[in-house]
Amino acid sequence: MEAFLQVVSVFSQWAIPLVILIIIVGGAVKRVPMYESFVTGAKEGFSVAVMIIPYLVAILFIIKIFVASGAFEDIKLVVGWMMEQIGLGQYRESLDLIPLALTKPLTGSGARGVMLEIFDVHGPDSFLGKTASIMMGSTETTFYILTVYYGSIQVKKLRHTLPACLIADCAGIAAAVVLGYFMYG
Repeated sequence: MEAFLQVVSVFSQWAIPLVILIIIVGGAVKRVPMYESFVTGAKEGFSVAVMIIPYLVAILFIIKIFVASGAFEDIKLVVGWMMEQIGLGQYRESLDLIPLALTKPLTGSGARGVMLEIFDVHGPDSFLGKTASIMMGSTETTFYILTVYYGSIQVKKLRHTLPACLIADCAGIAAAVVLGYFMYG
């Protein structure tokens, strides 16, 4: 096992430099003007970044308002009451995952902060810590991704994309909680 971990460590250390080297050698073999291509790509990337800044500012503003309003606590109270009404009161500890479930579709770094808070309060090896880890891996930063990708090509109407993505996020959240209870509960 020790030898395997050493091989993985060496591979992970050299993986990115090797990929870059392969790209450079491949470009040289095909006689691609690599420096000019790099500069052109950097210019395009910069213009895309400038174009999507208003969309990113808007979504970050919405996230800050949502967090500052205390809406997470209100949602936890309502969901807890609903769980009591349908006979799922024994699963009330999973309510601490609601802020993570609501933050992850908005922002990955914000969701990471919520997950670290869960780790601080409950521990990373607790049921909630492990379930939060599953949830982080089984959901996506939907609004951020739609903002960046659709903003970069200036699409204003999302049509069916947003509902489909939110359904997938709900499925990922539900699967994470079910798997958490199944494996660690």
